[in-house]
Amino acid sequence: MGPYVTPAQAFDALYAYCAPALVRQAYLLTGRRDLAHESVERAFQRAWDHWPEVARDPDPPGWVRAAAHDWALSPWHRFLLRHRRPEPPPPEDDDRALLEALLSLPPPYRRTLVLYDGVGLDLPDTAAETEASTRATAGRLMHAREVVAEALPELADPAELHDRLAELASTGRARAPEPAAVRGGSERRARLWTRTAAALTVVLIGSTAMTLRTAPTHYVPPVPPGETVRGVPARVAPGPLSDEERELRDRLREALHHGPERLTPQAY
Repeated sequence: MGPYVTPAQAFDALYAYCAPALVRQAYLLTGRRDLAHESVERAFQRAWDHWPEVARDPDPPGWVRAAAHDWALSPWHRFLLRHRRPEPPPPEDDDRALLEALLSLPPPYRRTLVLYDGVGLDLPDTAAETEASTRATAGRLMHAREVVAEALPELADPAELHDRLAELASTGRARAPEPAAVRGGSERRARLWTRTAAALTVVLIGSTAMTLRTAPTHYVPPVPPGETVRGVPARVAPGPLSDEERELRDRLREALHHGPERLTPQAY
């Protein structure tokens, strides 16, 4: 029975084996070193979050590679300011032309070319990782090769294309962060999400309790809308008093101050 390997040791071994190559692949997919490093770091953070699943997977490197490529090609990056700033292009003219040809391809075509001619997967595995049929994958691969060969005719040979993709991916810095830092980042993100979920739960419980406390305990029927009553004469504003009405008003006012005539009926 061999020595016991902890989950952290197994993760670190997978990281050391895959991370540098994944950074280079993500660079071919994005043309940005910062996004390539971010994609690999997020992919391994996700792998650490789901480590029992990754450890039991028949192909752990393929699991992390798919996660890194998915993050690198996410359309949401275009809305982030840090990913819209220009990055210095490769110093060599041929490398710049190849990178421009790659970035001109739609993301599924670019990913297919990188997986087949760059990583070296066979056609069924490439189709499975890009979630496409084998026939569609073959069509994407042929179209991507034609676009690259149009920009650089010497790369019409797949073997030459493979070598040039490796050279382009190796330009610039490719050093990934230490695995312990990646694991720590994953655990911090998990704690943050846990605290956020707990805070939202407290807010939800408080709002529910307040609603239950302030809600009516019995049904109050709504006031029905008013109905039009027909046959009632319209209200008319009083007009000016006539001479007889003014005389009667004066008599009433005078009687109020000088006697009980208003209280005692007069006999006629």
